[in-house]
Amino acid sequence: MPPRWTLSRLLRAGAAVYLVLAVWAEVAHWRSSYRMLGTQTDAGGAEAVVVLGFRNRGSRANMINRYRVRAGIRSLSRTRDSVLVLSGGSVAGVEPEAALMETYARESLGFRGRIVLEPDSRSTWQNIENSLPLIEHADRIKIISNSPHAEVAREYLWIQRPDLAERLVRGDEHRFGEIVPVKIAATLRAVLYRWTSRIAQPQ
Repeated sequence: MPPRWTLSRLLRAGAAVYLVLAVWAEVAHWRSSYRMLGTQTDAGGAEAVVVLGFRNRGSRANMINRYRVRAGIRSLSRTRDSVLVLSGGSVAGVEPEAALMETYARESLGFRGRIVLEPDSRSTWQNIENSLPLIEHADRIKIISNSPHAEVAREYLWIQRPDLAERLVRGDEHRFGEIVPVKIAATLRAVLYRWTSRIAQPQ
């Protein structure tokens, strides 16, 4: 077994690395939450808040999906014309992610607002594509996930329907100090995604 002073140094070094990663992830998420938005202001009119599902193996919403549902609900302006669009198919389990998220919203959080399900998507691109008929009416559109993932989804909306992307406004998925380990993992994944995407592009 290493001497105590060695373990102490390792613990301090690990804590320092974690702190650096945590700050980096918080800043990355904060910046992502302001990117790929439209020109619409967050006031008045009909509103659609799209919550993107995360692969769910069990019969209950997992931790990531529970967080996203909570972030989606708190992003609603609570107007009469607000709708929560839950998007996600049965990617890793039998029941669609959208249905699991609805059960969590209704039974665990007691949410009584309007919910519309999109239960067929198996990718982020499909999340946006399949949600288009459900959000075309909205004057304001918010997309909820972890912030780097939501930024990618907003980018896809700009590609698929730039007219609707002009209505994108910022949601309330990012708050400092929340789910920090998940933010670190999501930021690392986003960096890897961007890096591999650049490599895949023809030179």
